[in-house]
Amino acid sequence: MTTRILPACGDPDAARSLSALLGQLPSAEPAPAVHDSTALLDTLARLAAGSVDELPEVVLVHERIGPAPALELVREVALRFPAVGVVLLSSDAGPGVFAAAMDSGARGLIGLPLAYDELAARVQAAAQWSAGVRRHLGGAGADTPAGPGGQVVTVTGAKGGVGTTFTAVQFALAATASGRRTALVDLDLQAGDVGSYLDVQFRRSVADLAGIQDISSRVLQDAVYEDASGLALLLAPAEGERGEEVDERATRQVIAALRARYELVVVDCGTQVTGANATAVEAADTAVLVTTPDVVAVRAAKRMVRMWERLQVRKPEDTVMVVNRWSKHTEIQPALIEKITRTRATRTPVPAAFKELQAVVDAGRVQDLDNRSTVKQALWTLAGELGLLAVPDPAGPAPGGALTLRAAGPVSRLRRGRES
Repeated sequence: MTTRILPACGDPDAARSLSALLGQLPSAEPAPAVHDSTALLDTLARLAAGSVDELPEVVLVHERIGPAPALELVREVALRFPAVGVVLLSSDAGPGVFAAAMDSGARGLIGLPLAYDELAARVQAAAQWSAGVRRHLGGAGADTPAGPGGQVVTVTGAKGGVGTTFTAVQFALAATASGRRTALVDLDLQAGDVGSYLDVQFRRSVADLAGIQDISSRVLQDAVYEDASGLALLLAPAEGERGEEVDERATRQVIAALRARYELVVVDCGTQVTGANATAVEAADTAVLVTTPDVVAVRAAKRMVRMWERLQVRKPEDTVMVVNRWSKHTEIQPALIEKITRTRATRTPVPAAFKELQAVVDAGRVQDLDNRSTVKQALWTLAGELGLLAVPDPAGPAPGGALTLRAAGPVSRLRRGRES
């Protein structure tokens, strides 16, 4: 079997030396080296646009890469292109760098200067791992979307009681109704209520995937509950103490496996900052923060945004603010919240209409919420605004008789502020 290898190195002399050594490997097909992180990600995205099978089996990331640091680039490649085996080349091959590389999603670490035997062994191991992933999750599977992987959106609450889980569930239901293959993950690991909101009891949870090094399609299928709505659920553990098993590394692996299988992954991150949900927010294409228009919640939202910024999880301007329980009579309006938190408020606030929700929440069947509900209409419109929906034919009904909505495009095009 031919192994396609894409080296990434910012030093021209090191790149030539690496390419020459790769040319000596048996059954290797090295591509010309790319010289910066942007070029590497663009090349992989272009190859993945046709099929996962067009991607190289192995990507070698040299420590002399830029502008992104090597470990950040390893993490980005591993998350966006989970069928590619990434190997880091570093002059420091000690246990600290090795652990950091593995936590970032690398399949191996090669010390510099390069030695032929070590290079051959690491490339072969990464290629075999990549081949196994592609057999389970790759382009040959009919249920696997082509391209660099599915979209990930996280939903986090500024504080408890602002409607985080309800928002995440409605986003996932809207995407499923629009025709997108969607997974909903409960990363509120000690107090997750996704199962309660949807009247689901299932013995498997995200904690069952924590100790698994390579999450195959079969293993993932065993842990996921396929709801009658078509939504795939990966629940929080019933025993809250098991949440400690889900660390940063496990979260990266779970998200990568879900990206490879589903078009959209919605992650309920709860209201507490843990290593697991911080990793999810960092990896997300869109990070949503839910607040209510009151002083306590807005202050909590500001604290959350500042904490993410200090921990280098997410920049405020890359965070999308959803204002729940809004009224035109509310003193604190979305434009003010946007200014205070330095985030981007969505165009569509969610109205304060709890009476519409009380019956389905008490019954644990929020999927049965009437289409005439103003809260549901706002949240499903928001899903379109955030680019989470497949775009249906405007002349025809949405799948399953659901609301007919059109996606307003990716979050990068959200309008700053709103008309009060």
